[in-house]
Amino acid sequence: MTEREVQEPMPLRRSLRDFTGETVWADLLERSFERRHPAGSVLLRQGEPGTHVLAVVTGVAKVIRQERNGDLSLLAFRGPGELLGEVAVLDDGVRSANVESISQCVVGVMSKAEFLAFVSRHGLFPVLVKYALTRLRESDAARSGGDVRARLAATLVHLIDISGHPHSAQSVHGPVEFALTRNELAQHLRTSRNTVTAALNDLASCGVRLGRRRIIVDDLPALRLAVDQEA
Repeated sequence: MTEREVQEPMPLRRSLRDFTGETVWADLLERSFERRHPAGSVLLRQGEPGTHVLAVVTGVAKVIRQERNGDLSLLAFRGPGELLGEVAVLDDGVRSANVESISQCVVGVMSKAEFLAFVSRHGLFPVLVKYALTRLRESDAARSGGDVRARLAATLVHLIDISGHPHSAQSVHGPVEFALTRNELAQHLRTSRNTVTAALNDLASCGVRLGRRRIIVDDLPALRLAVDQEA
């Protein structure tokens, strides 16, 4: 049996908004203040105290952790409907990773005290546990073994889908850009930079290309078709 045959599909994404419902999510945003960030902005810094949480309204961010040996690990991507920084708020700890925008982002900012009161008022502690477990499973699935080209294509489609970008529609063609490098994709997929480069070259026929510290998708329908064919 080949690696491709044993590869499992990426699970359906469930955001915090999916867990809480639209009414509670809207209430959270109503009680937050809005902040806008261009691509490449640091939203949260590893090692800093958990003084506030961020609710992602639009855009996509990457979660990167610096290991003790200095290596960087790209752990996950977060899009609209997601919460950032809640773990350090809930456990009175420090941020375990950096969070950086890879597209233009709008976030709602809520202080620690306000967030804890909000969670208590809506009875969200069990929901946050389920949400954390779901995110862990998603990260594990994305970083599991299998055909790198297929996993890379699925990751790029996933990024566009969670971004809420208008080009996520099946009939609309790109370009869509994300502030990502080959090294970061290699970290996320747990493979080498050379392997990611080869996979990106293979996906050129699907409209995927490299810019300066950017990954660009010019033809999402073609890329989505490639993912469907690999499934």
